[in-house]
Amino acid sequence: MATFEYKGYDREGRKVSGSSEGSSQRAVMAALRQQGVFVSELHSSETQSQGSTLKKIWTKQVSVDELAMATRQLATLLKAGMTLDAALGTTAEQIDDLQLKKAFSQARDAVKQGESLHQALAIHKKIFPTIYLSMTEVGESSGTLDMSLVSLADLLDKQARLRSRINAALAYPLLMAITGCGVLLFLVGFVLPKVTQMLLELEQVLPLPTRLLIIFSNLIQGYGWLLTLLLIFVLILFRRWSEGSAGGLVVDRWRLEFPVIGRLNVLVATSRFSRTLATLLSSGLPLLRALEITGKLLSNKVFQVAIEKAGRQVREGSALAPPLQKAGLFPAMLIQMIAIGENSGELENMLSQVADNCDQQIELSINRLLALLEPTMILLMGSAVGFIVLAILLPIFQASHSLG
Repeated sequence: MATFEYKGYDREGRKVSGSSEGSSQRAVMAALRQQGVFVSELHSSETQSQGSTLKKIWTKQVSVDELAMATRQLATLLKAGMTLDAALGTTAEQIDDLQLKKAFSQARDAVKQGESLHQALAIHKKIFPTIYLSMTEVGESSGTLDMSLVSLADLLDKQARLRSRINAALAYPLLMAITGCGVLLFLVGFVLPKVTQMLLELEQVLPLPTRLLIIFSNLIQGYGWLLTLLLIFVLILFRRWSEGSAGGLVVDRWRLEFPVIGRLNVLVATSRFSRTLATLLSSGLPLLRALEITGKLLSNKVFQVAIEKAGRQVREGSALAPPLQKAGLFPAMLIQMIAIGENSGELENMLSQVADNCDQQIELSINRLLALLEPTMILLMGSAVGFIVLAILLPIFQASHSLG
């Protein structure tokens, strides 16, 4: 008998965790299911600590695009009438990612032994998020697994496209910033020392811009390695602080309040919240459970806290719109559409419309951000180069004027 550590939810949707003994993972999951526990994570306590650090370092995360493609293939095969284990095997053969291929192959073996699909996938918590497992379970329970997988694939595709648009939009400004900083450092660290030596030989009082440039150049030459180490140390400290609960809340609040970018972050969070909640509700999940899953999927801790508070008030009998409005984070459009959807019974459709509208506004915000970033960066780089040129030419002009 082996001991297994588990995490999951009871019949009322509350989190539970503990340990259980059994001959295998399948036996433990079956026993817990009889006790009313729906397992979301299960692992042997003897091997839990071994290799966890290595997994965290070496395990490459499966991309959303690959997961969406595999999910859509599985749904298509099920719609065609193929059995679940055969569909899993065929899908696994067509997957290029080794981790995802292994997960689907192991799921096929588990399904052959009598386990449900969501139980078989729950072993791979790092690959399949909570929303994936919950919608799979709902689809199996209602006999609409293929439809649930199609909805999942659509949701993953839209999330991947949104992330791709944002990354593509920010790639050019980021490349410009890195290139510009590299050129400036090269000028200050390697070219300017030779020029400043010539300026010092003029034996005259150098202008203030020239003196500042020489000081900065000497600082980069003499202490560049120390400044680099110090910068890396500060970044590591900041990252550790921001990963904590208190620091994470502060940093995420900064992200929402930052000019221009803050509004974009709000739109992205609103789009993901609306689309995920709509997908879960349309799959048949209760509102409380759907809110809990949606809150975990948002990366911004400020939104997570707000949704958690809203879920508690909904559990006490409140409608969804008032606590979200009280949080003061979501756009007024979302609050109004949720209120209309709750009154008309069309909450899922209203949330989908909000998500589509947010995606359009995100596209416009990205275009505006690019229109603002490009001239700003050109101005900054031009100012820096102009300052260097001015600092070099001023003493030369002074020397020419003296000789004249």
